[in-house]
Amino acid sequence: MKTKKMKKTGKTEVAGTICSDKDCPVHGNLKSRGQIFRGKVIKKFHKRIVIEFERMIYIRKYERYTKSKTKIHARLPTCMEKQVNVGDLVEVKECRPLSKIIHFVFVKKIKSGEEKK
Repeated sequence: MKTKKMKKTGKTEVAGTICSDKDCPVHGNLKSRGQIFRGKVIKKFHKRIVIEFERMIYIRKYERYTKSKTKIHARLPTCMEKQVNVGDLVEVKECRPLSKIIHFVFVKKIKSGEEKK
């Protein structure tokens, strides 16, 4: 993927689109740190995706494990919106709180999936 830095505007061009998103981990000032999760994209909105993944939770009373699904809302930078579709396996990383529900940012696409019909 080729990137070009524009001289006067300070914006970055990625594969024909200009990225001026300040909350982009690649082109903006957003620092990502902390936990990394991999999950399947179940919903896609403008500048946001919802991923879901399963995890095992130990129940002390019954001394058994149970499966639980977790949903996470993540920021999707405008320069990467065309890469991600519903059903894809993606990786998100923790960042500072961007809104009431968004505390993660999209990092990379791992595998393509089938889109829901």
